[in-house]
Amino acid sequence: MRTGEVGHRSTGHDAAGRTGTGQDGRPARLRYWRLVGAPPPTRAERLGRLVGLRVLRIPVVRRMLVVAGSLDRLRDLLALPVSLAATSSATIVVAYWRAPRRGWSGGMGPLEHLRGHRVSLPGRGRGVATVTVRLSRPAQFRDVLAAVLHTLAPGRPLPAPAGPNLTGQDTLPAYLPTQPAASVTRGALPDSPEIRAHDVVLRASGTSGSASGAAAYAVNWETSRHGPRLAGGPAVLVDARRINPRGRRAGCYQPDAPRVRLDFGPAPGWRRTGAATRPQPLDGPGVTAPVLAMLRQVGVVDCPDVPDSAAVEVAALLVQVAMTGALVSAPTLPDRVADLIVPELRTLLAGTVTETGPLAREARSVRQRRAALRGHATAFALPGLTSAVFPQLPVFPSVSVLLATRRPERLPAALRMIAEQTYPELEIILCLHGVELPEPLRATLARCGRPYEIVQVPGTASFGEALGAATGRARGSLVTKFDDDDSYGTEHVWDLVLARHYSGATLVGKGSEFVHLETLGITIRRPSGAAESDGEVVAGGTMLIAKGDLESVGGWRPVPRSVDFGLLDRVRRDGGVIYRTHPLGYVYHRRAAGHTWDPGQPYFLDSAYARWTGLPAEVLGETAP
Repeated sequence: MRTGEVGHRSTGHDAAGRTGTGQDGRPARLRYWRLVGAPPPTRAERLGRLVGLRVLRIPVVRRMLVVAGSLDRLRDLLALPVSLAATSSATIVVAYWRAPRRGWSGGMGPLEHLRGHRVSLPGRGRGVATVTVRLSRPAQFRDVLAAVLHTLAPGRPLPAPAGPNLTGQDTLPAYLPTQPAASVTRGALPDSPEIRAHDVVLRASGTSGSASGAAAYAVNWETSRHGPRLAGGPAVLVDARRINPRGRRAGCYQPDAPRVRLDFGPAPGWRRTGAATRPQPLDGPGVTAPVLAMLRQVGVVDCPDVPDSAAVEVAALLVQVAMTGALVSAPTLPDRVADLIVPELRTLLAGTVTETGPLAREARSVRQRRAALRGHATAFALPGLTSAVFPQLPVFPSVSVLLATRRPERLPAALRMIAEQTYPELEIILCLHGVELPEPLRATLARCGRPYEIVQVPGTASFGEALGAATGRARGSLVTKFDDDDSYGTEHVWDLVLARHYSGATLVGKGSEFVHLETLGITIRRPSGAAESDGEVVAGGTMLIAKGDLESVGGWRPVPRSVDFGLLDRVRRDGGVIYRTHPLGYVYHRRAAGHTWDPGQPYFLDSAYARWTGLPAEVLGETAP
């Protein structure tokens, strides 16, 4: 019987993940990191620290009891070796659990040989949550935990028309997602006489087998804790479902927001000042739940001295911190570390934080987290690494943009904003609602470089019917809606796809925080719900949902108005979760006339807490000139 706080003990991996000494001649296990100057924990985090993460194992009967202070701490188990233990029954307790929305409950995920399970959730949507599972055959606890997480949080994976099975053999890749197509096995690989049992195999460094290239299992790579090792060198990957900007506070962008320092040292000789700031091994799991909770309150993380050794571990840590949205400043980034970080993120990390205004800081945070997520999140980076062996597999899920309009005069600007989106797999579905397409715009569509469809519906059809006709012609795995009279930044679709991935929500969108009042020539910012959190409502012109999910809830209602609200209501009633990402990149426009709902300009002016002349570039997520 074993009990106690679960932690990761350093095992002495060098920059390539091998046991031995680091590149500077010192044992790599003696290299640690810590954050100095951390702000005090929130009330919920104090409870989480008090409980911690504890695992009780009874090997004889293969039973496990897990007590976690928070859901983030429970997710940390997926990156620890104890998750590979076999169990026949498990009881999982989360001391402070909060429902994604009031009244929400999730169903148990798929789990083979399940005999029974029991879920107990707090009546008011926050408090102690307990899940008990019994199996007829022992299973890896990682699989049990993946199924249990569905009862505690949304877990929709990104849709994909084709993709490989990922298998970690005799290793625990902390970046491997928890989904049926990803698994970890010990010992010999299971085989199948009917179909290739594995498509991508990740083996620990130093084990037998070819390091790369086609093999009996298609791809056979070495791997360390932070990513696979390819013929051209290691690649840093991160599980974005565990580390992401969820819960980031608006106050982090103020000039007086907490600022911490990231230090690296050869030995754990620092004074222990708390769970989030105590020395942690570089070859550990990286950003854990206590650190994540602290970084949600931090504005800037200064890295004045980045070591040149243990390059993979250092690069992985910097990428993880950047994914949380805390601004990272590492002006002395060594080449060996910088080479492991995608160029877009590397440029941002190497620059000092000179932005002083809240909007400018928020825009930089968004650019940084976006670069880290799309360059290093496993869901986006790993498919690209397999492209040499599987060249026909898509790297990114395809997105169809639905644009339904009765106003041809607004089409030139609207089509331009869609065509300028940086997301690569994008299709335009233009629905003409009782109007004709001017010939010059038909030529513009043909030259835009995007696949497109033109759908015509009679003017007597309701707006919901028009959107339904457009959706029926969409070929994208994901669909999103653009409004013809609003403004969108070039990275808007990317933001939605990334949020869909790390939130696991059914529907994601942005709030209509930024409103441009055209008659006054100003842009205001108003309260519109908490960003990077689950919610009840998002702006209708920003909704993104999988086409299968949209059709499974009944699609668009055939009503003339409030079509967006109708879909949000259907998603909630179906048990889905709605997630609101950051608001940058979307601007709601108010004009002198032409709005179905018109409360008047004073309604917006009275609620504004910031205003600018014109439309600032940072509002659209761009860099200010």
